[in-house]
Amino acid sequence: MTKQDAMDSRPAETVVIEICCLVIIAALVLGVGLATDLVLRHIVQTGPLWISVILGFRHSRVTAWAALPLFLIWLVLMTLIWLYLLRISNLISGHFAPVEIAMTIIVGAAAIIGIGGFIRFKSSLSTIAAGSLFVLMAVLQLACLRISFLPAIANR
Repeated sequence: MTKQDAMDSRPAETVVIEICCLVIIAALVLGVGLATDLVLRHIVQTGPLWISVILGFRHSRVTAWAALPLFLIWLVLMTLIWLYLLRISNLISGHFAPVEIAMTIIVGAAAIIGIGGFIRFKSSLSTIAAGSLFVLMAVLQLACLRISFLPAIANR
């Protein structure tokens, strides 16, 4: 594969990643947020995904590394919800309406497809840069999840 071929294939991979991010945002904000009347909470939770969407539209070489921790975190959360629904684990608990259960499938599928897009993505980032970006985005996502449960946001 020539350098030009690698550059030509990058946009298709970033498009997959940005579409997966947009699907997760839509499922959480429009699906779960509207159904539960907790739109603000889900906007805050999905904030970091917008960074990956913007990077994807710009065909940035950091897109995949910015999105990977987000996909992993959302996949773990959806898995934990299903483990609760199947009465296997109680790490996450609560009442989940049918629309919320449907959205867990959509979010989980988008996260898996996004991880597949990451695997195909050819990055020229150094190991330190990629690792640093991965950790930064993971911390940002976890912080947004935590912030979304603060009383001022959680019930709006």
